[in-house]
Amino acid sequence: MTATRTEGPVYLDALGPRGPYRTLAPTPVTDVAGAEVARLSLVPPVYVTRAMAALRKAEPLDTAGLDALLTAAGEAFASGTIGGLGVREYEHLVSRVSGTPLTVVRAATQGTARFVALARVSAERGRPQGAASGLRDEAVRRGHAVWARRGEVFAVNASGNHPGVHRLWLEALALGYRVAVRPSRREPFTPYRLVGALRQAGVREDQLMLLPTDHRAADTVVRDADRAVVYGGDDVVARYAHDSRVLPQGPGRTKILITADTDWRAHLDTIVGSISDEAGTACVNATAVLVEGDPAPVAEAIAECLSVLPSLPPQDERAVLPVCPLDRAVTISAHLRKVAAGARAWLGGDGVVDDLGDGSAVLRPAVHQVDSPGAESLRTELPFPCVWVAPWSRADGIVPLRDTLVLSALTHDGALLDALLAEPTIANLYMGDHPTYWMAPGVPHDSYLSDFLMRSKAVVGAP
Repeated sequence: MTATRTEGPVYLDALGPRGPYRTLAPTPVTDVAGAEVARLSLVPPVYVTRAMAALRKAEPLDTAGLDALLTAAGEAFASGTIGGLGVREYEHLVSRVSGTPLTVVRAATQGTARFVALARVSAERGRPQGAASGLRDEAVRRGHAVWARRGEVFAVNASGNHPGVHRLWLEALALGYRVAVRPSRREPFTPYRLVGALRQAGVREDQLMLLPTDHRAADTVVRDADRAVVYGGDDVVARYAHDSRVLPQGPGRTKILITADTDWRAHLDTIVGSISDEAGTACVNATAVLVEGDPAPVAEAIAECLSVLPSLPPQDERAVLPVCPLDRAVTISAHLRKVAAGARAWLGGDGVVDDLGDGSAVLRPAVHQVDSPGAESLRTELPFPCVWVAPWSRADGIVPLRDTLVLSALTHDGALLDALLAEPTIANLYMGDHPTYWMAPGVPHDSYLSDFLMRSKAVVGAP
């Protein structure tokens, strides 16, 4: 990749099968205050079709030296100059356009670099114990299972809510898929830098591409892939619910359960951190806390902790809350007020907008107490620290805890934990004092991605 940094906005080119591609009229990328900071080349459907065809013709990554390649890519992402941007300039731009606090972006840089370096190892964690990795395994001669791809081309229709969303598709690349990433127009810098770092380390242009598009061409990216992951809200989940080729990544609806046998005061820092870490923008941030007993003291304590968080521009070193354009903040606040009708507001009842005076606004935390664990508002997930606190009883059972990406269970009840583990719609179960945002390479986020990408085939004989 050649340097694209000149005076004025940064140019973010498409990264296609023949290198960077710049359109005649790139679309502006603005920061949260409305200032143009970059120009992104959106490619038309015909370009996408040709690029996807090139991916299909390409060979998978060579497994020899793959770990060294990934390590080099991780180092380049964390500290190198990619597309003319050093890491500090990249981080400031991400913070400015996404409204994510700079400290969160910096932590995401280091975390993503670690996931890059360990992508092959992480992918291998999902391989069944009874399956060999390929035909050259001696066990295949006598008859064995072999782990094989379900297709050749993988597409990512990414979101821009957090830089960490781009860690998932790395495993597809390590498993031999050729990958097309359609970045979010809200925050295209992270996928641009990640694709650039991988290409700089040795991934070929026809094996990995960045294809910025409008929504019409985005459908072509997904349609022309064998497997795809698509991020979005409930509408996206519903749209692809019956398409076995697509893995929708919808709202997390992450929850915390506190039973009567646990002193919640000893875990208050973990509860508050689960809600507000990552600026409350990630799918692993807790949006509901269910309490066996009176939820009011818990809600009051959470509100007291969150109320002291400062309102600052995202690039300020002390910022911990998300920022967005003022008009969007006003819309979000109005939506919250509508959804929260009838709930007891411990924080944010008068609105969550803190105008910074430059066209942007901080989204302040909100804490609402509802009367029932079945309240519809518990399904509301907003892009800032916003939590619903509800009562829960053994009579309510597992039903209010379903449809959850991460459930952090503060309980000593072994039978309850067994039931939570057995519930299919609870993707991850954290027991005890572990924040909901905990993640590590090799540990599944929403099952192993390889469960979706791979299958085991029976093979016997010598190649």
